[in-house]
Amino acid sequence: MFSVANGTFEVKLTPQPPGDSSDDAAIGRMVLDKQFTGDLIATSRGQMLSAMSKVAGSAGYVAIEHVTGTLLGKTGTFVLQHSGTMNRGAPSLSVTVVPDSGTGDLAGLTGRMTIDRVDGKHYYSFEYLFADPS
Repeated sequence: MFSVANGTFEVKLTPQPPGDSSDDAAIGRMVLDKQFTGDLIATSRGQMLSAMSKVAGSAGYVAIEHVTGTLLGKTGTFVLQHSGTMNRGAPSLSVTVVPDSGTGDLAGLTGRMTIDRVDGKHYYSFEYLFADPS
């Protein structure tokens, strides 16, 4: 049975120099820095790649972020993997814990996170459970 952790986070995106500029798609790269509050008290650092299409409202991104902190009293680290698309304005997002990435008290952590942005503020809901780490 999954448990649920909720809260907010602040994110700082730092653009990085473009890679190969010969592609037609506008590809960007950013460093992510996050501060989570609520049931997850943590910081994270990661990298994001994004691509914009020539059609307004269509884009995609992938990201990996390493999270360090405390989830409802359990301390350790884990990695989140993001995959998001925007299809002519319709969003789709998957954020999941990378298997076997949990350390410390968070060993065996599995789950998925949903993210909502309301009035410029980011909210998360994290459904998780602990599998046998062996």
